[in-house]
Amino acid sequence: MMDLAKSGGFSRREFLTKLGLLAATTPGLRSRFALLSERAASGKDKASILEPRILFETSDRKYQQTYSNALSTLSGNVKELAEYADPVLIEGSVYGGIWLECAPHEGLVYSLIRPDVARANHLAFFTRQREDGQIPCWLRTNTTGFGQIQMAVPIAATAWELAQQTGDHELLDKAYASCVRWDAWLRRYRDTRGMGLCEGFCTWDTGHDNSPRWSGIPNRCPNADARKCPPLAGLPRLCPDLSATVYGGRLALAEMAGALGKDTEADHWRTDAEKIRSAIVQKLYVPEDAAFYDVDAQNRFVGIRSDVISRVLGEHVVDRVLFETIYARQIHNSDAFWAPYPLPSVALNDPAFVRPIPPNSWGGASQTLTALRAPRWMEHYGKSADLAHLMQQWVEAIAREGKFLQQMDPLTGRFTPDAESYSPAALAFVEFTWRLSGIRETGDSLEWNLRPLNPDARASFRLRLKNGRTAEIRYALGTVEALLNGKRVIKTGATVRLISDFEGQLLRAVGIASRSSAVAWQDNQGHQHRFSIQPNEAQILAPSS
Repeated sequence: MMDLAKSGGFSRREFLTKLGLLAATTPGLRSRFALLSERAASGKDKASILEPRILFETSDRKYQQTYSNALSTLSGNVKELAEYADPVLIEGSVYGGIWLECAPHEGLVYSLIRPDVARANHLAFFTRQREDGQIPCWLRTNTTGFGQIQMAVPIAATAWELAQQTGDHELLDKAYASCVRWDAWLRRYRDTRGMGLCEGFCTWDTGHDNSPRWSGIPNRCPNADARKCPPLAGLPRLCPDLSATVYGGRLALAEMAGALGKDTEADHWRTDAEKIRSAIVQKLYVPEDAAFYDVDAQNRFVGIRSDVISRVLGEHVVDRVLFETIYARQIHNSDAFWAPYPLPSVALNDPAFVRPIPPNSWGGASQTLTALRAPRWMEHYGKSADLAHLMQQWVEAIAREGKFLQQMDPLTGRFTPDAESYSPAALAFVEFTWRLSGIRETGDSLEWNLRPLNPDARASFRLRLKNGRTAEIRYALGTVEALLNGKRVIKTGATVRLISDFEGQLLRAVGIASRSSAVAWQDNQGHQHRFSIQPNEAQILAPSS
């Protein structure tokens, strides 16, 4: 069962459109968002809100046990906080709360199992927002923190995706209002140098605990007040990743504004997003290194190659041409970030890589959070097969360990001993299982990730679609069948991603194997079809393919 495992170049807007995430931004499709809202409010949907939409079973007992343990870990980490009423998914392990850099994204990943928790992982931050617009950096079981901004994945982006997925108009309204105020706060307090970028004041602003990037810099801001910069010569810094988070948030605000009929505001957000995107590339990118770096208060680059790079890619800041340069020289370079267990938090060949690897180290360890975020950009830039390799390495390492831990050695895949029950690791195992060999509903299409098992292995994936129908993949005897409402639409023995409409008509294929695949498949009429596809390649499928 260890076999479990698009073409790039689109703008972020085009990519979201292809995923169906911009459906509500045109007048003709705003009604679709309204329809989803009505369904979400119906008694039937309320009654089923706690019913997971996904079900996975396999004959591989060790893999099944690990998957079941992941679900139990996540269920056990759904907790109530003192200053927010509804249960949320906490970080787990030694982290008794939710953090802005990760909890909203983790909620989104968990949404097919607990949509109510996914919602709460956003609304908790909006509810505790201060009058001046500051969103808390964390909420723990007994208090709320404002001592740093701690941003990575934009909460505006995950709230927008969740609202689109569920038709939750109340979430959309609250997210837009809160994130508008949050952006204004960041402009006021985190652009003190007037460069149009977002500044970092302390280590925890980026959540990079124990990273050489922030060597000698305090963990949090003076008096636990994120408006205050420590009085040090090198501060404040212009930060590529924080600025990328602002960029991604502004793009999401543009789409939310469009969905709410605020077209003038949508144009404003797109204009502002492009300004900060351009500034990131012009001021914080070093072509000689193919890397993004902080710039300190003396206008010097902080030349440590770290996961700052993948965080910038995570918000689709660069175009395809620049991406391919960065990808070849850094991300997919086995001497830098493409370790046996990707992706290290500092490049393997950077002198700043910290060894021996201590606990909670963003100084080199491959962090689960980085892996969990990888699909947000690797799919966008057309690296589906490479993403599959990354996910396969992680599920194998987690299954081998048998525990859900924070980080591992990028060379050996051995996890750092620590407290267990880390939610991101459990989420990664579940999410990667489905992305490798299961079904995903992406806007107006279905993504069938077909990866046949050994002849003696069996497995099944079942997804309840938003329209109430059921999509299923069954693995047996070395072949795989894809079904819609019990009717077979595909049968094959090849590893490939096939994308269909909701009637099972195939639209596209994507190469997700590590080498060229000769794909032979059978449709629901028993007709045979053949084509070849390369790793990471995308093909349009004609009706007769």
